Amino acid sequence: MALPAPAQTRLAPRSALMVLEDGRTFRGESFGAEGETFGEAVFSTGMSGYQETLTDPSYHRQVVVMTAPHVGNTGMNDEDTESSRIWVAGYVVRDPARVPSSWRSVRTLDDDLRDQGVVGISGVDTRALTRHLRERGAMRVGISTTETDPQRLLERVLASGEMTGANLSEAVSTSEAYVVPAQGTKRFTVAAVDLGIKSNTPRMMSERGIEVHVLPATATLDDVRALGPDGLFFSNGPGDPAATTGQVELLQGALRAGIPYFGICFGNQLFGRALGFGTYKLKYGHRGINQPVMDRTTGKVEVTAHNHGFAVDAPLEGITTTEFGEVAVSHVCLNDDVVEGLELRDAEGRLVSFSVQYHPEAAAGPHDAAYLFDRFCELMSSVSTRSLALAAQPADDDTKNGGN
Repeated sequence: MALPAPAQTRLAPRSALMVLEDGRTFRGESFGAEGETFGEAVFSTGMSGYQETLTDPSYHRQVVVMTAPHVGNTGMNDEDTESSRIWVAGYVVRDPARVPSSWRSVRTLDDDLRDQGVVGISGVDTRALTRHLRERGAMRVGISTTETDPQRLLERVLASGEMTGANLSEAVSTSEAYVVPAQGTKRFTVAAVDLGIKSNTPRMMSERGIEVHVLPATATLDDVRALGPDGLFFSNGPGDPAATTGQVELLQGALRAGIPYFGICFGNQLFGRALGFGTYKLKYGHRGINQPVMDRTTGKVEVTAHNHGFAVDAPLEGITTTEFGEVAVSHVCLNDDVVEGLELRDAEGRLVSFSVQYHPEAAAGPHDAAYLFDRFCELMSSVSTRSLALAAQPADDDTKNGGN
Protein backbone atom coordinates (compact mmCIF):
# COMPACT_ATOMS: atom_id res chain seq x y z
CA MET A 1 0.00 0.00 0.00
CA ALA A 2 1.40 3.39 -1.02
CA LEU A 3 2.18 5.81 1.74
CA PRO A 4 0.67 9.33 1.56
CA ALA A 5 2.94 12.05 0.26
CA PRO A 6 4.56 14.07 3.05
CA ALA A 7 2.87 17.40 3.79
CA GLN A 8 4.71 20.39 2.42
CA THR A 9 6.33 22.48 5.10
CA ARG A 10 6.54 26.22 4.75
CA LEU A 11 10.05 27.54 5.05
CA ALA A 12 10.74 29.76 8.01
CA PRO A 13 10.65 33.44 6.96
CA ARG A 14 13.90 35.26 6.47
CA SER A 15 14.99 37.83 8.99
CA ALA A 16 14.37 41.47 8.08
CA LEU A 17 15.93 44.74 9.13
CA MET A 18 14.26 48.16 9.34
CA VAL A 19 16.18 51.40 9.90
CA LEU A 20 14.68 54.89 10.28
CA GLU A 21 16.57 57.93 9.06
CA ASP A 22 17.39 58.99 12.65
CA GLY A 23 19.13 55.64 13.17
CA ARG A 24 16.40 53.85 15.17
CA THR A 25 16.57 50.17 14.25
CA PHE A 26 14.01 47.35 14.41
CA ARG A 27 14.52 43.70 13.55
CA GLY A 28 11.84 41.22 12.58
CA GLU A 29 10.85 38.69 9.95
CA SER A 30 10.20 39.09 6.25
CA PHE A 31 6.53 39.62 5.38
CA GLY A 32 5.59 39.71 1.72
CA ALA A 33 8.29 40.01 -0.92
CA GLU A 34 11.96 39.67 -0.13
CA GLY A 35 14.36 42.42 -1.08
CA GLU A 36 14.76 46.05 -0.08
CA THR A 37 12.53 49.10 -0.12
CA PHE A 38 12.57 52.76 0.93
CA GLY A 39 9.92 55.37 1.61
CA GLU A 40 8.41 57.67 4.20
CA ALA A 41 7.43 55.87 7.42
CA VAL A 42 3.86 56.72 8.46
CA PHE A 43 1.36 55.01 10.73
CA SER A 44 -2.32 54.21 10.19
CA THR A 45 -4.69 53.90 13.14
CA GLY A 46 -7.38 51.93 11.29
CA MET A 47 -8.51 48.70 12.95
CA SER A 48 -9.96 47.39 9.68
CA GLY A 49 -9.85 48.04 5.95
CA TYR A 50 -6.19 47.17 5.39
CA GLN A 51 -6.94 46.09 1.80
CA GLU A 52 -8.33 49.55 1.00
CA THR A 53 -5.30 51.16 2.67
CA LEU A 54 -2.82 49.09 0.68
CA THR A 55 -4.49 49.91 -2.65
CA ASP A 56 -4.98 53.64 -1.97
CA PRO A 57 -2.73 55.53 -4.45
CA SER A 58 -2.23 58.27 -1.83
CA TYR A 59 0.22 55.90 -0.09
CA HIS A 60 2.61 55.88 -3.06
CA ARG A 61 6.23 55.99 -1.77
CA GLN A 62 5.15 55.51 1.85
CA VAL A 63 5.94 52.65 4.21
CA VAL A 64 2.79 52.08 6.26
CA VAL A 65 2.97 50.99 9.90
CA MET A 66 -0.24 49.38 11.15
CA THR A 67 -1.09 50.23 14.76
CA ALA A 68 -3.63 47.39 14.93
CA PRO A 69 -1.63 44.41 16.25
CA HIS A 70 -3.27 41.69 14.13
CA VAL A 71 -3.34 42.22 10.37
CA GLY A 72 -4.42 39.90 7.56
CA ASN A 73 -7.21 38.17 9.48
CA THR A 74 -9.74 38.44 6.65
CA GLY A 75 -7.33 37.77 3.79
CA MET A 76 -7.66 39.54 0.45
CA ASN A 77 -10.49 39.58 -2.11
CA ASP A 78 -11.17 41.02 -5.55
CA GLU A 79 -13.97 43.41 -4.57
CA ASP A 80 -12.49 45.76 -1.97
CA THR A 81 -9.48 47.14 -3.81
CA GLU A 82 -9.43 50.91 -4.38
CA SER A 83 -7.21 50.71 -7.47
CA SER A 84 -5.56 48.18 -9.76
CA ARG A 85 -2.59 47.45 -7.48
CA ILE A 86 -0.98 47.80 -4.06
CA TRP A 87 0.66 51.22 -3.84
CA VAL A 88 2.46 51.23 -0.48
CA ALA A 89 6.25 51.16 -0.71
CA GLY A 90 6.49 48.85 2.30
CA TYR A 91 4.38 47.35 5.07
CA VAL A 92 5.06 46.97 8.80
CA VAL A 93 2.92 44.78 11.07
CA ARG A 94 3.25 43.18 14.46
CA ASP A 95 1.36 39.86 14.19
CA PRO A 96 0.29 38.78 10.70
CA ALA A 97 -2.52 36.26 10.56
CA ARG A 98 -1.29 32.70 9.96
CA VAL A 99 -4.56 31.70 8.27
CA PRO A 100 -7.23 34.16 7.00
CA SER A 101 -10.80 33.58 8.09
CA SER A 102 -13.45 35.12 5.84
CA TRP A 103 -15.89 33.66 3.31
CA ARG A 104 -14.85 36.47 0.94
CA SER A 105 -11.11 35.73 1.11
CA VAL A 106 -9.50 34.31 -2.03
CA ARG A 107 -5.83 34.60 -1.02
CA THR A 108 -3.68 35.70 1.87
CA LEU A 109 -2.30 39.18 2.48
CA ASP A 110 1.20 37.71 2.48
CA ASP A 111 0.61 36.22 -0.97
CA ASP A 112 -0.61 39.53 -2.42
CA LEU A 113 2.35 41.44 -1.00
CA ARG A 114 4.75 38.85 -2.37
CA ASP A 115 3.10 38.65 -5.80
CA GLN A 116 3.17 42.43 -6.20
CA GLY A 117 6.74 42.84 -4.98
CA VAL A 118 5.93 44.73 -1.78
CA VAL A 119 8.61 44.28 0.88
CA GLY A 120 7.34 44.12 4.44
CA ILE A 121 8.43 43.25 7.94
CA SER A 122 6.55 41.54 10.77
CA GLY A 123 7.27 40.83 14.42
CA VAL A 124 7.96 44.51 15.04
CA ASP A 125 6.91 46.34 18.19
CA THR A 126 4.59 48.64 16.25
CA ARG A 127 3.47 50.40 19.45
CA ALA A 128 7.05 51.52 20.16
CA LEU A 129 7.53 52.43 16.49
CA THR A 130 4.32 54.49 16.40
CA ARG A 131 5.26 56.34 19.59
CA HIS A 132 8.65 57.10 18.06
CA LEU A 133 7.06 58.53 14.90
CA ARG A 134 4.62 60.60 16.98
CA GLU A 135 7.50 62.12 18.92
CA ARG A 136 10.00 62.55 16.06
CA GLY A 137 7.64 62.87 13.10
CA ALA A 138 7.27 60.96 9.83
CA MET A 139 10.67 60.19 8.34
CA ARG A 140 12.41 58.13 5.70
CA VAL A 141 12.89 54.42 6.35
CA GLY A 142 14.39 51.36 4.73
CA ILE A 143 13.36 47.71 5.04
CA SER A 144 15.66 44.95 3.86
CA THR A 145 15.75 41.17 3.91
CA THR A 146 19.22 41.16 2.35
CA GLU A 147 21.11 43.71 4.45
CA THR A 148 22.18 42.84 8.00
CA ASP A 149 24.27 45.92 8.81
CA PRO A 150 22.10 48.82 10.11
CA GLN A 151 24.72 51.42 9.25
CA ARG A 152 24.93 50.39 5.60
CA LEU A 153 21.14 50.38 5.31
CA LEU A 154 20.98 53.80 7.00
CA GLU A 155 23.32 55.23 4.36
CA ARG A 156 20.89 54.14 1.66
CA VAL A 157 17.93 55.53 3.62
CA LEU A 158 19.60 58.94 3.80
CA ALA A 159 20.25 58.83 0.05
CA SER A 160 16.58 58.10 -0.75
CA GLY A 161 14.04 60.72 -1.82
CA GLU A 162 12.00 62.84 0.58
CA MET A 163 8.27 63.50 0.39
CA THR A 164 8.68 67.27 0.67
CA GLY A 165 8.92 68.67 -2.84
CA ALA A 166 7.73 65.45 -4.50
CA ASN A 167 5.23 65.78 -7.36
CA LEU A 168 3.69 62.30 -7.55
CA SER A 169 0.13 62.62 -8.85
CA GLU A 170 1.00 61.92 -12.48
CA ALA A 171 2.72 58.67 -11.44
CA VAL A 172 -0.52 57.25 -9.99
CA SER A 173 -3.07 58.80 -12.36
CA THR A 174 -4.88 57.10 -15.21
CA SER A 175 -3.13 57.39 -18.56
CA GLU A 176 -6.41 57.54 -20.51
CA ALA A 177 -9.72 59.22 -19.77
CA TYR A 178 -12.66 56.93 -19.03
CA VAL A 179 -16.33 57.28 -18.11
CA VAL A 180 -18.25 55.86 -15.16
CA PRO A 181 -21.91 56.12 -16.26
CA ALA A 182 -24.68 57.38 -14.01
CA GLN A 183 -26.87 54.80 -12.34
CA GLY A 184 -30.49 55.33 -13.27
CA THR A 185 -31.45 58.74 -14.61
CA LYS A 186 -28.49 60.96 -15.44
CA ARG A 187 -28.64 64.23 -13.51
CA PHE A 188 -25.18 65.76 -13.90
CA THR A 189 -21.88 65.47 -15.76
CA VAL A 190 -18.70 65.84 -13.68
CA ALA A 191 -15.11 66.11 -14.84
CA ALA A 192 -13.03 64.28 -12.23
CA VAL A 193 -9.28 64.85 -12.36
CA ASP A 194 -7.51 61.69 -11.22
CA LEU A 195 -4.67 62.61 -8.89
CA GLY A 196 -4.81 59.16 -7.25
CA ILE A 197 -8.54 58.55 -7.27
CA LYS A 198 -10.05 55.65 -5.33
CA SER A 199 -12.57 53.38 -7.03
CA ASN A 200 -15.34 54.16 -4.57
CA THR A 201 -15.34 57.87 -5.45
CA PRO A 202 -16.83 57.70 -8.97
CA ARG A 203 -19.01 54.83 -7.75
CA MET A 204 -20.61 57.03 -5.08
CA MET A 205 -21.13 59.84 -7.59
CA SER A 206 -22.63 57.41 -10.07
CA GLU A 207 -25.14 56.27 -7.44
CA ARG A 208 -26.38 59.87 -7.31
CA GLY A 209 -27.04 60.13 -11.04
CA ILE A 210 -23.67 61.65 -11.96
CA GLU A 211 -21.90 60.67 -15.18
CA VAL A 212 -18.24 60.82 -14.17
CA HIS A 213 -15.56 61.56 -16.77
CA VAL A 214 -12.28 60.58 -15.10
CA LEU A 215 -9.41 62.58 -16.61
CA PRO A 216 -5.63 62.16 -16.30
CA ALA A 217 -3.70 64.41 -13.94
CA THR A 218 -2.32 66.21 -17.01
CA ALA A 219 -5.80 67.38 -18.10
CA THR A 220 -6.14 71.01 -19.15
CA LEU A 221 -8.96 73.52 -18.76
CA ASP A 222 -9.81 72.96 -22.43
CA ASP A 223 -10.17 69.23 -21.73
CA VAL A 224 -12.56 70.00 -18.89
CA ARG A 225 -14.62 72.59 -20.76
CA ALA A 226 -14.94 70.27 -23.78
CA LEU A 227 -17.12 68.02 -21.62
CA GLY A 228 -19.53 70.83 -20.76
CA PRO A 229 -19.53 69.63 -17.14
CA ASP A 230 -21.90 70.67 -14.39
CA GLY A 231 -19.03 70.38 -11.93
CA LEU A 232 -15.30 69.76 -11.49
CA PHE A 233 -13.83 67.31 -8.99
CA PHE A 234 -10.24 66.83 -7.78
CA SER A 235 -9.41 63.55 -6.05
CA ASN A 236 -7.06 62.49 -3.31
CA GLY A 237 -3.45 61.74 -4.21
CA PRO A 238 0.16 61.54 -3.02
CA GLY A 239 2.95 64.09 -2.85
CA ASP A 240 3.57 67.67 -1.83
CA PRO A 241 0.84 70.11 -2.96
CA ALA A 242 3.42 72.90 -3.08
CA ALA A 243 5.20 71.00 -5.88
CA THR A 244 2.08 71.00 -8.06
CA THR A 245 1.36 73.87 -10.46
CA GLY A 246 -0.56 72.58 -13.48
CA GLN A 247 -3.63 71.45 -11.55
CA VAL A 248 -3.69 74.69 -9.56
CA GLU A 249 -3.80 76.70 -12.78
CA LEU A 250 -6.54 74.43 -14.13
CA LEU A 251 -8.60 74.94 -10.98
CA GLN A 252 -8.16 78.71 -11.05
CA GLY A 253 -9.36 78.76 -14.65
CA ALA A 254 -12.39 76.67 -13.74
CA LEU A 255 -13.27 78.97 -10.84
CA ARG A 256 -13.07 82.00 -13.15
CA ALA A 257 -15.37 80.17 -15.58
CA GLY A 258 -17.91 79.63 -12.80
CA ILE A 259 -17.68 75.82 -12.77
CA PRO A 260 -18.72 74.43 -9.34
CA TYR A 261 -15.87 72.59 -7.65
CA PHE A 262 -15.58 69.81 -5.06
CA GLY A 263 -12.23 68.45 -3.89
CA ILE A 264 -11.12 65.90 -1.34
CA CYS A 265 -7.77 65.39 0.40
CA PHE A 266 -5.13 66.46 -2.18
CA GLY A 267 -7.99 68.26 -3.91
CA ASN A 268 -8.53 70.29 -0.74
CA GLN A 269 -4.87 71.28 -0.60
CA LEU A 270 -4.86 72.33 -4.25
CA PHE A 271 -8.08 74.29 -3.69
CA GLY A 272 -6.32 76.13 -0.87
CA ARG A 273 -3.37 76.93 -3.10
CA ALA A 274 -5.67 78.10 -5.92
CA LEU A 275 -7.31 80.50 -3.45
CA GLY A 276 -3.95 81.93 -2.38
CA PHE A 277 -3.23 79.96 0.81
CA GLY A 278 -0.03 78.08 1.53
CA THR A 279 0.39 74.46 2.56
CA TYR A 280 2.71 72.84 5.07
CA LYS A 281 3.88 69.38 6.11
CA LEU A 282 2.34 67.93 9.25
CA LYS A 283 4.66 66.40 11.83
CA TYR A 284 3.29 62.88 11.42
CA GLY A 285 0.04 63.41 9.52
CA HIS A 286 -3.46 61.99 9.90
CA ARG A 287 -3.98 58.40 8.76
CA GLY A 288 -6.77 56.11 9.88
CA ILE A 289 -10.55 55.79 10.04
CA ASN A 290 -11.31 57.32 13.43
CA GLN A 291 -10.53 61.05 13.13
CA PRO A 292 -13.08 63.51 14.63
CA VAL A 293 -13.97 66.50 12.43
CA MET A 294 -16.53 69.26 13.01
CA ASP A 295 -18.58 70.51 10.09
CA ARG A 296 -18.97 74.16 11.01
CA THR A 297 -21.84 74.62 8.57
CA THR A 298 -24.01 72.20 10.56
CA GLY A 299 -22.26 71.98 13.94
CA LYS A 300 -22.12 68.20 13.65
CA VAL A 301 -19.07 66.11 14.53
CA GLU A 302 -18.16 63.36 12.08
CA VAL A 303 -15.90 60.35 12.55
CA THR A 304 -13.86 60.37 9.37
CA ALA A 305 -11.15 58.57 7.40
CA HIS A 306 -7.90 60.43 6.76
CA ASN A 307 -4.73 59.93 4.78
CA HIS A 308 -2.69 63.09 4.50
CA GLY A 309 0.70 64.41 5.51
CA PHE A 310 0.17 68.01 4.33
CA ALA A 311 -2.42 70.62 5.28
CA VAL A 312 -3.75 74.02 4.18
CA ASP A 313 -2.46 77.06 6.04
CA ALA A 314 -5.66 79.12 6.28
CA PRO A 315 -7.05 81.20 9.19
CA LEU A 316 -9.52 79.19 11.26
CA GLU A 317 -11.64 82.24 12.01
CA GLY A 318 -13.05 84.95 9.79
CA ILE A 319 -13.43 85.41 6.05
CA THR A 320 -10.66 85.75 3.49
CA THR A 321 -11.40 87.79 0.36
CA THR A 322 -9.97 86.35 -2.85
CA GLU A 323 -10.25 86.99 -6.57
CA PHE A 324 -12.87 84.23 -6.69
CA GLY A 325 -15.02 85.22 -3.71
CA GLU A 326 -15.13 84.90 0.07
CA VAL A 327 -13.40 81.89 1.64
CA ALA A 328 -13.93 80.38 5.09
CA VAL A 329 -12.73 77.26 6.88
CA SER A 330 -15.77 74.96 6.93
CA HIS A 331 -14.33 71.91 8.73
CA VAL A 332 -11.73 71.54 11.47
CA CYS A 333 -10.05 68.54 13.10
CA LEU A 334 -10.94 68.35 16.78
CA ASN A 335 -7.65 66.64 17.67
CA ASP A 336 -5.29 69.41 16.57
CA ASP A 337 -7.27 72.20 14.81
CA VAL A 338 -5.92 71.32 11.37
CA VAL A 339 -7.99 72.80 8.52
CA GLU A 340 -10.24 70.02 7.22
CA GLY A 341 -12.39 71.89 4.73
CA LEU A 342 -12.87 75.14 2.78
CA GLU A 343 -15.90 76.78 1.23
CA LEU A 344 -16.05 79.55 -1.36
CA ARG A 345 -19.06 81.87 -1.59
CA ASP A 346 -19.95 84.63 -4.03
CA ALA A 347 -20.80 88.24 -3.21
CA GLU A 348 -24.38 87.22 -2.36
CA GLY A 349 -23.16 84.59 0.10
CA ARG A 350 -24.07 81.64 -2.13
CA LEU A 351 -21.85 78.55 -2.07
CA VAL A 352 -19.95 78.11 -5.34
CA SER A 353 -17.20 75.59 -4.43
CA PHE A 354 -16.00 73.56 -1.46
CA SER A 355 -13.51 70.92 -0.38
CA VAL A 356 -12.63 68.64 2.53
CA GLN A 357 -9.33 67.20 3.66
CA TYR A 358 -10.70 63.77 4.56
CA HIS A 359 -12.45 60.94 2.67
CA PRO A 360 -16.26 60.99 2.30
CA GLU A 361 -15.93 57.99 -0.02
CA ALA A 362 -14.26 55.95 2.75
CA ALA A 363 -14.42 52.19 2.41
CA ALA A 364 -14.38 50.29 4.77
CA GLY A 365 -15.91 53.30 6.48
CA PRO A 366 -16.83 55.29 8.42
CA HIS A 367 -19.67 56.73 6.33
CA ASP A 368 -20.48 59.85 8.36
CA ALA A 369 -19.33 62.16 5.56
CA ALA A 370 -21.13 60.58 2.59
CA TYR A 371 -23.54 63.53 2.65
CA LEU A 372 -20.85 65.65 1.00
CA PHE A 373 -21.61 64.02 -2.36
CA ASP A 374 -25.22 65.11 -1.88
CA ARG A 375 -23.99 68.62 -1.07
CA PHE A 376 -22.07 68.58 -4.37
CA CYS A 377 -25.27 67.61 -6.21
CA GLU A 378 -27.18 70.41 -4.47
CA LEU A 379 -24.45 72.87 -5.45
CA MET A 380 -24.49 71.85 -9.10
CA SER A 381 -28.30 71.99 -9.14
CA SER A 382 -28.39 75.47 -7.61
CA VAL A 383 -25.77 76.85 -10.01
CA SER A 384 -27.64 75.34 -12.96
CA THR A 385 -30.91 76.84 -11.75
CA ARG A 386 -29.32 80.28 -11.39
CA SER A 387 -27.80 80.03 -14.87
CA LEU A 388 -31.17 79.13 -16.39
CA ALA A 389 -32.84 82.01 -14.56
CA LEU A 390 -30.25 84.48 -15.85
CA ALA A 391 -30.60 83.18 -19.40
CA ALA A 392 -34.38 83.62 -19.21
CA GLN A 393 -34.25 87.25 -18.05
CA PRO A 394 -35.36 89.75 -20.72
CA ALA A 395 -32.99 92.49 -21.73
CA ASP A 396 -33.61 95.87 -20.03
CA ASP A 397 -35.60 98.54 -21.76
CA ASP A 398 -32.56 100.60 -22.79
CA THR A 399 -31.03 97.60 -24.51
CA LYS A 400 -34.28 96.72 -26.27
CA ASN A 401 -34.62 100.31 -27.45
CA GLY A 402 -31.05 100.45 -28.65
CA GLY A 403 -29.92 102.78 -25.86
CA ASN A 404 -26.43 102.97 -24.38
